[in-house]
Formats: sequence, C-alpha cells, structure tokens
Amino acid sequence: MKRLLAALAAAALLLAALLSAQPATAAAAWQPPAAKHVWVIELENKSFDAAFVQNTNTYLWKTLPSQGKLLRQYYGTGHFSLDNYISELSGMAPNIDTQADCQTYTDVAVGLALPLDSNGQVVGQGCVYPPGVRTLVDQLEQHHLTWAAYMESMPSAGFTGAQFPANAALYVNKHNPFVLFDDIKSSPNRLAQIKPYSDFAADMKAKQIPNFVWISPNQCHDMHGGVSTAVAADGSDGTPCPFGSTKDDANDAALKQKADAFVKGAVDAITSTTDWKTGRTAIFIVTDENDFTGEASTDGWESAEGCCDSPNLGKGTPFLGSNGQPDGHVWGGGIYGGGKIPAIVMTAKGKPGFTSQTPYNHYSFLSTVEWNWNLPTIGNASDTLNVKPMTEFFTRK
Repeated sequence: MKRLLAALAAAALLLAALLSAQPATAAAAWQPPAAKHVWVIELENKSFDAAFVQNTNTYLWKTLPSQGKLLRQYYGTGHFSLDNYISELSGMAPNIDTQADCQTYTDVAVGLALPLDSNGQVVGQGCVYPPGVRTLVDQLEQHHLTWAAYMESMPSAGFTGAQFPANAALYVNKHNPFVLFDDIKSSPNRLAQIKPYSDFAADMKAKQIPNFVWISPNQCHDMHGGVSTAVAADGSDGTPCPFGSTKDDANDAALKQKADAFVKGAVDAITSTTDWKTGRTAIFIVTDENDFTGEASTDGWESAEGCCDSPNLGKGTPFLGSNGQPDGHVWGGGIYGGGKIPAIVMTAKGKPGFTSQTPYNHYSFLSTVEWNWNLPTIGNASDTLNVKPMTEFFTRK
C-alpha cells in the first residue's frame, strides 16, 4: 500500500509539474483570427480634408467610406515616405528616436540628410535597416502565414534598384518597405514574394491567396506625381503625372482621379475572390502622410499632427535641408507626426458606414495585424498603453 501511495503521489507531482510547464494563459489567450486575409493599398501625400472634404471623385473618397469604416483620427507617424512605410512593417521609423538603427541616414531632428525632390520627398536609395531588425514578414513566416507584395511598374520580382524606369521614377523603392530591410533584401525566397503589380489580378484567381497582401501603386496612381513625360504609349501607367502646385489644381485633381480608378480596379479584383465572399477578410486603404504645402512651421508639410508614439521634439528643434544642415526652419515643440490622413477599412463582414473617432496611426495598423493573428508585438506596436489595435472594426465570431 505504501508503494502504491508513493507511486500515486509521484504521479500527482509529475502531473502538476507538466501542467505548470504549460503557459497558464495560452489556451485562453489564443483566439481565431478576425480576418483570414488582409490586403493593404498604400497611397501618397493627402490629408484627411483633401481626401474627404475637398474632393469630388466618387469612388475612393465617396463610395468606399459608405461601404467600409472611416477613421476620422488616423495619422502618419512622421514626415517623408520612409518614416511611414517603415512604421507599418516594423513599428520603427527613421526619425530622431531611431536614427542609430537605420543605415545610411544621418537624420538629426526629423530632417533627412538625403537629396529631396521638388515635392519634398527623399530620393535615392534611402534607408536599409540592418540584419536582425524584426518585421511583420518575420512574424508571418514564423507563424506559418503567407504574404506577398505587389509594386506597380516594378520591372521584375525581387527588383532592388532605387527606381524604374531610370529616367521616370514610376516605381521607387521608398514606397516598397520590404526592400528597406536587409533580412528581406538579402533573401531570394523573400524577394520572390515581391512582385510586379501586373501579376496581381491573376494571383487573386489562384486557389491559394496569401494571408497578407501589400499593394503600392506607382507614383502616377498613388497621388504622389512627379513624372512629367509619357512612358507607356497608351497611358495605362498614368503618365504623365506632374506634381500639383496647390491643392486641387489641374495636376492635383488629375492625380486624385488616377488614384480613384486604380483603387477601384484593385478593390474589384479583391472583392471578386472567393476568399472575400466567403471568409473573414479586410482591406486597409491609407495614405502615408498629408500634403506637402511649403508651410515653414512644419518644414513644408500641411500639418505635423500625430499620436501614438510619433516623436515628441523639443521647441526649437532645427529641421535639416537636403545637405544635412539646418534649413532655417525650427519646430515649435510637441509631437511631430505625419498629419491627419485618410484611412478606410473594409471588411467582408460587419456593419458598413461605421465611423471611428479613436486616434490611430501606422503603428496602430501594425498592432492590428498582430492582434488579428495573435502575433507578438514589435517596435512601437509593443507600446500597448499608447498604440491600440483597431479591434472596434472586427469580430472574431
């Protein structure tokens, strides 16, 4: 009997040890994803007001908000494209808070010591984060989730050049955050998942659609502009598309119209898929930051409003010119974000026409994707006190 009791006691101890070795909250913490598939369409340089108030285009800025969820308090994380694109993929940004992590930048106090084009955008190779900086790609792959990115006017899958064509800059790598990280750029398998947008329509008809899909239109279709000559003879690439000089002048209005048509084509392709019709799915449509207007107090941008871990810079912080030296503009103090920008979330399920007043930004977008698939948080998305996922738009049922 003593041996039996001893054996039972030993078994009880072993069982207790095994139970204690399991994460106590693992079963409770895991939940099915709210969306099996997530698509992102990334546009350029428009403020919330320019998009939804001062715009007559019917689809992108009128029809889609009624079909999806409109975010009235969504902000860019910084100014210049790279700040925002990098935020969305890694929770980091090449601003004053993270300058040591980004190779080739000599950024001190927001201004970037890289050449700028006439619209205030960084040109050239820009930033490449060194090996070991974690990205959403790492998270997806480690949890057996698939991904793909589609870049309009990129000449071939895995292209790592700064722009294409060489004399027109329809595709630019600053709008392709995937090649701005060494761990992606150095991997042939990962580069193969970054494809020309011309592959998109056919891929959406495939039996297996990736869980996460990113789309960057070219600079004529994303409202950035800056291509003054025709490239495609039939104009299908949107060329020519000169910069607008002021809000809604002829060039600016043309850029909005071209973006309107591009987004409609992309959304139609997505919503025609079986996965959209039958599954839990979502489309995020955002711009990276607001308009470049030449406003001196914000170093050229319409506003520098922000939230949710955008950098807080002291009064008198100097901005830098393209030569890396102070350009004569100084910051008045406070959060320096990318301004309030248009953002729409469409879901296959859920009530359309919902409007949110909750402050979100690109870190919140990353946090939402992580929340959706129960992924660990990275970068500023880990600041759960100040950066919130957009759970109000989704249901896990």
